[in-house]
Amino acid sequence: MQHELPMNFAKRRQLTLGLGLGAFWPWARAQAPSEAALEAMAPAMPKVGDVLKVPPIRLLTGQDFQHERQPLLLYWWSSTCPFCALQSPSMQALWLSQKSRGLRMLALSIDKKPEDAQAYLQKRGYTFPAAWASTEWRKQFPKPKGLPITLLMNSQHKVLLAEKGQMFAEDVEAIPRLL
Repeated sequence: MQHELPMNFAKRRQLTLGLGLGAFWPWARAQAPSEAALEAMAPAMPKVGDVLKVPPIRLLTGQDFQHERQPLLLYWWSSTCPFCALQSPSMQALWLSQKSRGLRMLALSIDKKPEDAQAYLQKRGYTFPAAWASTEWRKQFPKPKGLPITLLMNSQHKVLLAEKGQMFAEDVEAIPRLL
């Protein structure tokens, strides 16, 4: 025999907040969306030729990062992503070989806390510019579905490469030829 609840949780929460009772029932207050919820709402991958404006963001080092009129490689990653762990050494090598040639890079961590991303980068010796993509920042610039995500944009912010999933080392090494 199945028992039906008189009202589902979402409806009860909506009514509770609507009545102003959220202050009395802590479980009724709005929570930040989980990573799974953000992923479910994520947009599709941008297409080659799309123009993207990356909003300013603070790097994990404390410096401000703004996408200027230079080629930019965006790399969405997480310290818990096994495919990111396999791709990140290639991204580090690319960064070291191309930073003096004008390629800018921004690695966007989707870890739960910036400290998790910092610890991961430090432990592995990665020096590429990295920022924590907070839920608030991602409202301005949502992460496409999937992980890792690699986007290359030219100096006019036009997408030249849009890859979802792990890229092999030889594919990462070939990125500068697209510029």
